[in-house]
Amino acid sequence: MIVEDEELILQGIRNILDWEALGLDVVHMAHDGVEALQMWEKEPVQIVVTDICMPEMDGLTLLRKIREKEEQVRFIILTGYDEFDYAREAIRLGVENYIMKPIDEEELERQLRETVHKLEETDKKNLQYIDEKAQWMYFLSGKAGQEEYDKYGKMLGIGAEHGNYFAAVMKWNAEGLKEKKLAEVIMELKKESGLKLLHLPPDNLLMVLREDEEEKSGGVLEYFSELQNRVESMFDVMTFIGVGSVFHDIGQLPEAYRAAKKLQKYLILEGYGSCISERQIETRKTEAIRMDEAQLRKYILKKEKEAAVDYIEDLFINNIRKEAAAASLYQTAVKMAVLLQDIKKEYKLESERFQDVTELIETIFGADDILGIKAAFVTEITEIIKCMHTEDSQYTPVVRQIMAEVQQNYREDMNLKTLAYKYHMNASYLGQIFQKETGCSFAQYLSNTKNGIAKDLILNTNMKINDIAKQVGYPDTSYFYRKFKQCYGVSPASLREMKKY
Repeated sequence: MIVEDEELILQGIRNILDWEALGLDVVHMAHDGVEALQMWEKEPVQIVVTDICMPEMDGLTLLRKIREKEEQVRFIILTGYDEFDYAREAIRLGVENYIMKPIDEEELERQLRETVHKLEETDKKNLQYIDEKAQWMYFLSGKAGQEEYDKYGKMLGIGAEHGNYFAAVMKWNAEGLKEKKLAEVIMELKKESGLKLLHLPPDNLLMVLREDEEEKSGGVLEYFSELQNRVESMFDVMTFIGVGSVFHDIGQLPEAYRAAKKLQKYLILEGYGSCISERQIETRKTEAIRMDEAQLRKYILKKEKEAAVDYIEDLFINNIRKEAAAASLYQTAVKMAVLLQDIKKEYKLESERFQDVTELIETIFGADDILGIKAAFVTEITEIIKCMHTEDSQYTPVVRQIMAEVQQNYREDMNLKTLAYKYHMNASYLGQIFQKETGCSFAQYLSNTKNGIAKDLILNTNMKINDIAKQVGYPDTSYFYRKFKQCYGVSPASLREMKKY
């Protein structure tokens, strides 16, 4: 891209060089920084030749704004002002060169050739870097053979002799650590004696520590915690470190790496700024976190948005403690995702903003902390309640009243004839209206409601099947079994067997 506010000079630069022979294509020609930035955002280029002094936006401002978006873009600055301040600022910003007007054609061509060469070398290094990382990921997966251990040991600087080594994995907040700053972090950590580093894109750093030096006698976890504090304070970045157990040679590194990597799931409970070890989580409680599905379902179906949101807040923020195992949190979250999916299916709710159960579970496992999980559920529940309000507007008042009465009095011996009498309507006409608006008969709607509540009791309590049948209004257990199997395709006892205690 060529950027120059004087049209004559702009065309001159375009025409004085054989761009094709240089292996370049002039994609954009702009008259000021604002126009250039708009063009670059629509179709980025790798090299920008720009004047400094232009209306609207000068060349140095353009450089800064493009570099914020892409650090690899190369700049050649042109100016008629032989002032040191311009040159000093341009050099500080990392331009390829600073060329004075009138432009020397040979000098410009030379600078462009050098820039192209630098870009090609960068591409080669990137390809080599990607290939090297692929090799490391292959090794760390545990697939490499015994004969390859020495090669990887030499690459990481671990000798063949046995020792006490620890593998730790640092994860950082990707938004807070750009590539340039990452390089600075790695350079700082390389100053540590006995510490070997391996960057595993996009946001992990494997650190291998040999623990045989006096300065690390305070303990491995304390060592990595102090290291973390230093990195976070120096570079203003949040990190999370998982420290695996001791291993003794390069062949055991893959297993040690996987153990340290597994600890990253505790980021969701501990948050950034934490450093934990395998020993710390050994005593974590693994039982499921108590969730009252019936109560949450009741809030949603009654469209009590504030109560539902408060319940989510209390469950994820107040009831989930740091002594819980990460698996318990995920188990609870998945259970809630399935509950919401059941409600959407049962009431035939549709919205472009809904996440299906697979997407919601992906959001759960992709969240960095509990707040992210909580936000995902609050958003989904809010949309469900909003959608239910819309669905309600499609029902006549009498059908809405009957549906509400079923939800409240499903245990009683209800039938359409008694309800028609209560609402002063013809039973046949009321049945036709209900079928048309809900898509099922009144008897089927009542049966679905009872069976849905029975399913929740089977999965979430230890009540006997006979007691559950009576609880939902089926005095005859055999009849309950038959209606339940018609609804879910399995008997109540079979569903109970599927439950994992």
